[in-house]
Amino acid sequence: MPDLSINFAGIKSPNPFWLASAPPTNSGYQIMKAFDAGWGGAVWKTLGVPVVNVSSRYGGLNYRDKRLIGFNNIELISDRPLADNLREIEEVKKRFPNHAVIASLMVQTRQEWHDIVRQSQDAGADGFELNFGCPHGMCERGMGSAVGQEPKILQMIVEWVMEVATKPVIVKLTPNISDITEPAMAARRGGADAISLINTIQSIVGVDLDQFAPYPIVDGKGSNGGYCGPAVKPIALNMVKNCAQHPDIKLPISGIGGIENWRDAVEHILLGASSVQVCTAAMHFGFGIIREMTSGLEQYMVEKGFNTIYDMVGKALPNVLHWEDLNMKYKVTANINEDKCIGCQLCYTACEDGAHQAIRLNAGTRVPEIIEENCVGCNLCSLVCPVEQCITMERTDDGTQHLTWKERTEAGTAPTEFNDEKAGGRHHWVPEPSAALGKERHKTLPGKARLYSGETVLPAEAE
Repeated sequence: MPDLSINFAGIKSPNPFWLASAPPTNSGYQIMKAFDAGWGGAVWKTLGVPVVNVSSRYGGLNYRDKRLIGFNNIELISDRPLADNLREIEEVKKRFPNHAVIASLMVQTRQEWHDIVRQSQDAGADGFELNFGCPHGMCERGMGSAVGQEPKILQMIVEWVMEVATKPVIVKLTPNISDITEPAMAARRGGADAISLINTIQSIVGVDLDQFAPYPIVDGKGSNGGYCGPAVKPIALNMVKNCAQHPDIKLPISGIGGIENWRDAVEHILLGASSVQVCTAAMHFGFGIIREMTSGLEQYMVEKGFNTIYDMVGKALPNVLHWEDLNMKYKVTANINEDKCIGCQLCYTACEDGAHQAIRLNAGTRVPEIIEENCVGCNLCSLVCPVEQCITMERTDDGTQHLTWKERTEAGTAPTEFNDEKAGGRHHWVPEPSAALGKERHKTLPGKARLYSGETVLPAEAE
């Protein structure tokens, strides 16, 4: 069997799955329960001067029948006394000496940083995560993302911590910034051992249409909060990639954002993370999801021939290029499997209204037809199709040519004028504007197919 254990910047754990600093890590009870279920590590809910939270703290974004594709919170750091948390950290480490317990910290002054680091070390924490990412409440007090958005301040605080830390220090970065590599570089300059990203995204998750207040509602009012959950994964993956590819950062990365299953975790790892942290999925489905995560990861590693996590860390990075370096001679065209098509014609609607008018409807059949000479291979039809593998993108070039935008620019063959003959869409067929008139208002009835031509064809004319 593959070896799932990791040594993350000197912090060892039996697998790469950690609980992120959040409500699921608020107490020793929860963390012991998680470790007993199979989690490899946990980042304790952020410690500092205890806060007082409001009531009504979470908001959710649902999409059709899917609950909580996005999750918003206005909860702050731990509201429990530091002594209680430290006592429970010590107890957890006695019961689970081989699991990773990381203390998330957020205070203000140099002396406070020194004090809380020393106390956490004495309690047995395996490392520290400096919370420079919280985008609500704490940033208004000059902490959290207020630090993460100021690289010089971030570097200074990391240096304060490194003056007394004897355990590995992870810096947690905010995504609420133009270039996340800047604070990552500041963390490295300050002496940090690793970085973790992303923290939550500043957001308003929705507005109550009757009370005219943002969710979650607190006595008729609301505030921006931190956004997380499956919907943020694409943003997290891109930022993990940015830090992993940067030639001067070279720090271990703990990937956070949108991880709900083993596939999500693998994506983070392939883009450079060597541990992953989970929050929203644990809040939604409970600690038991770890069983599917570990078994799925093991099976994937067996199939790919990976013996350790480190065999796959960053495996996808060489294939992530700048747009100007992509092959412009690569060509794919949509193909519809008539046997699988259910005749919903959603592909036609999407292409007709939102893309390149490369699908036609023919009389006597509900199955659309690809206009190959007009298909640009954008993938939209395959993405909206509700039937798996009904529409596939088939490669149509012979694979012998390779030409990038950078090469075209250097060769002087890129468009340079407004009406340049070298424009990519110059000879792409587009219907005359007047041909659109009446098409939407005179759609055929269900079961009827419209004839395709350059002119508007009304239902009566199509029969």
